[in-house]
Amino acid sequence: MSIKSKRSSSDLFRRRASPPGDALLFLNKPICYFEVSILKFFYSPLFMNKTAKFLLIFFILVSVASAAVLYFWSSGYINFSFKGKTDRSGEPLPEKLKNPPAAVKAVYATSWSAGNEAKINYLVDLIKKTELNAIIIDIKDYSGYIAFETNSPLIGSIGSEKVQIPNLNKLINKLHKENIYIIARITVFQDPVLAEKRPELAIKNKKTGKIWKDRKGLAWLDPASPEVWNYILTLAKEADSRGFDELNFDYIRFPSDGSMEDMVFPFYDEKKPMVGIIKEFFQYLSSNLRPGGVKISADLFGLSTINKDDLGIGQVIEDAAFYFDFVCPMVYPSHYASGFLGYQNPAAYPYEVIKYSMENAVKRLAALNLAQAATSSAVVSPTPFPKIAQLRPWLQDFDLGADYNEKMVRLEKQAVIDAGVSNGWILWDPKNIYTVAALDLEQK
Repeated sequence: MSIKSKRSSSDLFRRRASPPGDALLFLNKPICYFEVSILKFFYSPLFMNKTAKFLLIFFILVSVASAAVLYFWSSGYINFSFKGKTDRSGEPLPEKLKNPPAAVKAVYATSWSAGNEAKINYLVDLIKKTELNAIIIDIKDYSGYIAFETNSPLIGSIGSEKVQIPNLNKLINKLHKENIYIIARITVFQDPVLAEKRPELAIKNKKTGKIWKDRKGLAWLDPASPEVWNYILTLAKEADSRGFDELNFDYIRFPSDGSMEDMVFPFYDEKKPMVGIIKEFFQYLSSNLRPGGVKISADLFGLSTINKDDLGIGQVIEDAAFYFDFVCPMVYPSHYASGFLGYQNPAAYPYEVIKYSMENAVKRLAALNLAQAATSSAVVSPTPFPKIAQLRPWLQDFDLGADYNEKMVRLEKQAVIDAGVSNGWILWDPKNIYTVAALDLEQK
């Protein structure tokens, strides 16, 4: 027998198997020894036939596909939800409210309140006894922390979770059992946590080179960053999969205070108007969420109802109206400057301030609706959703500039009705203690 004929099976393996073995080693190191064993088996003289080759190719394709799915899942581009089942504690996975209210009348709750049994029971009791029918809960507030445990590898890798709501599924099921509409509030570009974890995404101070901070000492993300957009979308999809009936986005703007002349942006080129960046983000949220049936709302400065410019922060009410189901102007009278409508202290005139603001908003959105009716939606609306957003303002139930008692809050509510807004309102009090006497007692 010749020397050539005495080659061992291991020689054959080394000659034939090395290239695909190296490729798989590059793709998936943790299981490379298993893969090499499989390859050695397939490339032995007894099994180098068509069936073995087919199985080998199939095995490689499955490995590549698995790696791709894992990558996109960990990056937050895809998400898996399993409705109709239970979580690890045995709690049924929540579903959305089947009969949402036509007009939402809500109170705001911090994530701490939502995670505190006594506090949430107080709010549930308040809603059950009055005209209220909804609650809006922080899931990501000014701190940047996400208030519940997510299933997102992207969020987990950043380390931005700080669990204030220990069992979100149980909370949502409890509220839905009482027929309460639940809105998740997400603070967007004001985010000290992500700015610290990923400083390359944050606005910088051109004088110091460090992260820029606003008047309150809070860091902001660059509103033009695609990674920031994806991060917010990942959280939004996570919240939607947990049974929230609506997603509310706040701080969808550029900063409005602090040493703004010192801001340097890692992505925004400062050539394109700010309003263009924010409008593109509105479109991004809408195109990625609304086609799946997700209801979304946007919080805007109260002055956006009146001013025709973008207030220097990128917010224009018409832009939001095209891309959201609800636009929520924060028409707190205490936030209007002295001299507004001729009042030295606008906070003392809640009816006048809110009625004037909301009447302007109604007129501006009505003009968009008329334009929609007069021509093709493809010409007027940049979205596949021809319906213009409905208005639902934030109202003040906290003492600033004036004592906001029963009379003052009722004047606010009346102003909303008299301005022609019938889609409800949201009461804001940072302490989550509301003026019960200002709410109508109502049988549901």
